[in-house]
Amino acid sequence: MVHVLSGRTLLRPTDPERSRVFYGEQLGLAVYREFGTGAERGTVYFLGGGFLEVSGRSETPPSPAIRLWLQVEDVAAADEELVAKGVEIIRPPLREPWGLIEMWIADPDGTPIVLVEVPAEHPLRYRPGI
Repeated sequence: MVHVLSGRTLLRPTDPERSRVFYGEQLGLAVYREFGTGAERGTVYFLGGGFLEVSGRSETPPSPAIRLWLQVEDVAAADEELVAKGVEIIRPPLREPWGLIEMWIADPDGTPIVLVEVPAEHPLRYRPGI
C-alpha cells in the first residue's frame, strides 16, 4: 500500500502573477511556501487537507476537465466577500438536490471552482449509528 503523506494540485497558469493575485488576494488562500524567483516563481497555497501549487507558465489554459472543489464553512459569506473583491460569480449559492450548497466561480484561466458548504444535517457531516 502507498502511504500518501500529502496531496497537491498543480496549475500552470497562462499569467502566473494574475493567478497569484486571484488565489492569494481575491480568494484569500494562505501561502504554504514559495520557491524560485521572478514571474515564473512558484507559490503553494493551503487547501485545508491539501495544497494548490501555482507555478511555471503554460501557453494554453488548463483543460476544461480540471475543476477545483473547495469546501467552505459559509457559502453565503464567501459569496459576499468574493463579490466585494471583484470576483465574477458564475453561479450564486444554491442548495443542490443532493443537499450541498454550491456556488461556482472560475480562476483567471477559466478553471472552474466550486465552493461548497456542507450543511450540518448532511450525511457528509452526520451519519447516524457511527
